[in-house]
Amino acid sequence: MDKRERYTKGAHTTLELQYHFVWKTKYSYKVLNGDIALRLRDLIKGVCALQGMSVIRGNIRPDHVHVLVRAPSHMSPAKMAQYLKGRTAHKLMREFSELRKRYWGCHLWSRGYFCSTVGAVTEEIVKKYIEDQVDEDTAFQIWDEKKDLSAISVSSDS
Repeated sequence: MDKRERYTKGAHTTLELQYHFVWKTKYSYKVLNGDIALRLRDLIKGVCALQGMSVIRGNIRPDHVHVLVRAPSHMSPAKMAQYLKGRTAHKLMREFSELRKRYWGCHLWSRGYFCSTVGAVTEEIVKKYIEDQVDEDTAFQIWDEKKDLSAISVSSDS
């Protein structure tokens, strides 16, 4: 992927938002095999396309799903999880009778999910970048970490 394609550009923004989601089947039943897993893969791609998200990587295990998605800035992670879990569960339950028999309460996925942001830089790199932004004598820090203050001078003319 070209670096220019990596970022989404808007009228006044340039951004890259990626989220790693993991969710599991209810009761950890190992039902995501064969045709069900293949259909789930297609459904995840379809849901993402409909919502302006794109799948970067994914892995469907027999009892849980990992997916790394690129998302628009207006969509919260909770809303993304709602779309991914809700729409896939609804369609899989409708299409596969063995799932309807196993999950008679119509709940394919467990209640929760894991979500983590993913970025091109680490937290330490961002902290260092912010700290190194001193370009004038009147710069001051706004974080609470104990630090050598000799490098930061604030002049007060009373």
